[in-house]
Amino acid sequence: MTVSNAGNETIAKSEPSGSSRVIKDFFRSPGAAIGFAVLIIICGLAILAPWISPQNPYDLMQLDIMDGRLAPGSESMKGLVYHLGTDSQGRDILSGILYGLRTSLTVGVVSAIAAALIGTSAGLFAAYTRGRIETGLMRLVDLQLSFPTILMALMMLAVLGKGVTNVVIALIIAEWATYARTVRATALVEREKEYIEAARMLRLPGWRILLRHLLPNCLAPVIVIATMQVARAIGLEATLSFLGLGASVTEPSLGMLISTGYQYLLTGLYWISFFPGVALLITIVAINLVGDRVRDVLNPRNAS
Repeated sequence: MTVSNAGNETIAKSEPSGSSRVIKDFFRSPGAAIGFAVLIIICGLAILAPWISPQNPYDLMQLDIMDGRLAPGSESMKGLVYHLGTDSQGRDILSGILYGLRTSLTVGVVSAIAAALIGTSAGLFAAYTRGRIETGLMRLVDLQLSFPTILMALMMLAVLGKGVTNVVIALIIAEWATYARTVRATALVEREKEYIEAARMLRLPGWRILLRHLLPNCLAPVIVIATMQVARAIGLEATLSFLGLGASVTEPSLGMLISTGYQYLLTGLYWISFFPGVALLITIVAINLVGDRVRDVLNPRNAS
């Protein structure tokens, strides 16, 4: 018996834990590893933007109209080199991209987390209570999902007005229903399992069953959706800003940078919109690569 127990302990120690297995599986994909590395670099550039940017592109005191529409690599009269050129206001495109990444990433992360909290709470509550409450919440979710996300965001901004804060609120309102439906479907399966029945037999409070037992087993799809929704929210924010309904002119945003330069695309001043567009594309692709791999790793059908 002693030898057998020792052997079992050795096998248990040699088996990787759940979190380490997930991490190893994630980095087995070269695309996901590259996307993760690029995303880390982008986040680092966004965080350090005030310290590494050649100028504050939204400080009017640092802008010179005489430096407007300079080509990439041009040098200003003050000796400042504009590696990616300037826009019509003399704003450094590189600095605008770095500051715009801060706004775009903030909008994407905050809106995704807030929508996940609201939608997860609603989905868990509906699945656990059932009855009329579940029916009412799900009909509200169905009504919400019947509208295209961009249309819902446009309607919200028509009421709330422009601004980054209002964009975040509009995206939260437009996206929470996706989490609610997914979490409800997962929770309906989990609530019929034995561990939930055991918790009820022990007469545990409903809030404890929801938070300590049901919620942890519903987090995998939430994490996957949240990862993908960050990229989706960044793209939606850029679209809204491009249409003139998102961030205001005084707020840095990749969508706003693209919007200010698109009318010059056919005049040879391609860099005003091109480089912010490339930055937006790289950011969304990197997040999608990470999100796709997270979905594959957390899929129980792929577990060995």
